[in-house]
Amino acid sequence: MTDPGGRTLRLLSLLQQRRYWAGADLADRLGISVRTLRRDVDRLRTLGYPVEAQRGVDGGYQLAPGAALPPLVLDDEEAVALVIGLQAAAHSAVAGTAESSVRALAKVVQVMPARLRRRVEALRAVTEPASWGGPRDVVDPAALTTVASACRDVERLAFAYTAADGTPTDREVEPHRLVSLGRRWYLVAYDLTRGDWRSFRLDRLSAPRATGARFAPRRLPAEDAVAFVRAGLGVRATGWRVEALVAAPADDVRARIGRWAAVEDAGPGRCRVTTEPDDLDWAALALGSLGAEFSVVGPPELREHLRGWADRFDRAVPVVPPA
Repeated sequence: MTDPGGRTLRLLSLLQQRRYWAGADLADRLGISVRTLRRDVDRLRTLGYPVEAQRGVDGGYQLAPGAALPPLVLDDEEAVALVIGLQAAAHSAVAGTAESSVRALAKVVQVMPARLRRRVEALRAVTEPASWGGPRDVVDPAALTTVASACRDVERLAFAYTAADGTPTDREVEPHRLVSLGRRWYLVAYDLTRGDWRSFRLDRLSAPRATGARFAPRRLPAEDAVAFVRAGLGVRATGWRVEALVAAPADDVRARIGRWAAVEDAGPGRCRVTTEPDDLDWAALALGSLGAEFSVVGPPELREHLRGWADRFDRAVPVVPPA
């Protein structure tokens, strides 16, 4: 790489990928001499990047924490993942994060290439969230955006899929929607191999590719994609309906969990919270995070669930005998 500017950006990207680079390895990756590498490192330092050098036979370089955050170099997948995360954080009820997330999102989107913006918009447009809480299972961001683009473009999709019993299969489908449910990602699609509608867990899906063949959308045999996934999983059609009275002002409670629950004023210093989570653990976590007294109106299963939590917490605190 002969262009100093492009080489410097490549050097910065490599230093951000790994904690420490041996000088010889770094020079080899860049296709330059160790002497040229030292000059490029000095150029980064003049730009404000705190690059530390370790001398000796096994000497090398690493980025150190600086007094200010310097510009970062992101690859395509990192940029898409960052924007998706910032979009979620922009709706967060955590104090102070929403405004800063919006500012950061505006900066990233402003310089993002059009091809990456299309991938982000495709993912957001074809995803139907079902409950609060982010997806838990590890999903390849490239696979996620490939599937989302196929849903948006009404284009047939082929991929390898591993069933629950470990059986590998090859599938070709007509993708309909992505669903985030129970902290997992699902693809709802018409399976051309099986001749029926199916939902696929994305963490079991690999090597997705758009075939280029378009299709006329079929009618989904359910109210929506979320209902279809829930029915396939045997989950209650509407999840749990949780209702509780909280001894705290409605505005305070709404600021904490208003993104996932309906909060109504129930008198001075009191409010009524209703939500429909898929997991009672999430309901217990949300109510417990309020830092206020509350009483459960329903369902009875939540009361038993909280008693189990209380017993575990009680056992976690050892009894200290008096002095």
